[in-house]
Amino acid sequence: MASSQRPTLVLLVRHGQTPTTGVELYGRKPGVLLSDTGLAQAKNVAQRIAGMGGQRFEAIYASPLERTKQTAEAISLELGLAVKRDRGLIELDVGDWTGRKLSQLRKLKAWSSVQKYPSGFRFPNGESFPEMQTRIAGAIDCLVKRHPGKAVIAVSHADPIRALVAHAMGTHLDLFQRTVVSPCSVTAILYSTHGPVVLSVNNTGELSDLSPA
Repeated sequence: MASSQRPTLVLLVRHGQTPTTGVELYGRKPGVLLSDTGLAQAKNVAQRIAGMGGQRFEAIYASPLERTKQTAEAISLELGLAVKRDRGLIELDVGDWTGRKLSQLRKLKAWSSVQKYPSGFRFPNGESFPEMQTRIAGAIDCLVKRHPGKAVIAVSHADPIRALVAHAMGTHLDLFQRTVVSPCSVTAILYSTHGPVVLSVNNTGELSDLSPA
């Protein structure tokens, strides 16, 4: 089979934990760095990826936000690959909700729409969930076309990764909140001419035997 016809493996890595993970909806807020726990998670996931049974990666891409760049840099040290910035991998733009406490946002009537009807919700002065899903799917499509038959790593954020899994699975966007994507978890999707195959979601353990059935 020609190289251009072989499937492309994309590993999607969520960034590590920050001091306000689960407390604040920071969205694209600048200056959000990994906590000590997050740095340890980034080092751990880098080692797990490096130990993937001889799997060779051609490139590492990361969202331009600090927490994803820090996570990607840890992987870069293990693999010896430079990190490339890709704005298509950036976090959901939550607009006026940026930096607000989750405890406050959960009291809003609109919060129910975020959880139960995301396909019909747009953040005030921000992005809609369908726009985010289209963006991340388009970004990954570009990476697949750029690296046909190879393996690449994309370091992104929870909501974009979950939306991409829904897209790959053919699942309605309104169900994407049911997927868990933990800090520094690995989600693996194989892209071929026959469509995507989801190999693993929210993997926080062994990666060396990751392969299509």
